[in-house]
Amino acid sequence: MPRLTLPAEDARTEAQSQAIAEATAGRRGRVPAPMIAWLQSPELARRGQHLGEMLRYETTLEPTLSELAILVTARHWTAHHEWFAHKREGLKAGMDPEVIAAIAARRAPVFRDDRERAVYAVSKSLLETRGVPDALYAQAVAALGERGMVELIGILGYYALVSMTLNTFEIGLPDSFSPELVETP
Repeated sequence: MPRLTLPAEDARTEAQSQAIAEATAGRRGRVPAPMIAWLQSPELARRGQHLGEMLRYETTLEPTLSELAILVTARHWTAHHEWFAHKREGLKAGMDPEVIAAIAARRAPVFRDDRERAVYAVSKSLLETRGVPDALYAQAVAALGERGMVELIGILGYYALVSMTLNTFEIGLPDSFSPELVETP
């Protein structure tokens, strides 16, 4: 049961209504899940959803790479809602189902190219060790470019915020779905 829910239309402040209107008028066409919590701070909701929209749809990274980074982040945080939503988006973007299954099982996937390997390696390194070693950084910049690297870090940071929000406020899966991510001892 979520700790916070979307405020009823007649209970929303003007600022909350404005933030919701901006989100639904944007590329998503709906209120993204973490915004349910962020609406308690309408300016955070506005800015957060705008940043998410930019990082999701307007980077130099192709959708398969963005979704790969998002899934690694969702798995790191065991964010069920985020995993559920972005597994679907990753498959739609053309991600290999075996890569997705390996990430879910916390196994190292086999990738098609250097760009995928770089996104995965940087994502894992940053999330698990809070840093990126020089050699890995150089490999990633060679594969993604400096702008791609900056955008990747933005995606990882934003989706860590999303995952922490969903986990803290227990915004989970739709009722008819079961979690796919399990913790192993």
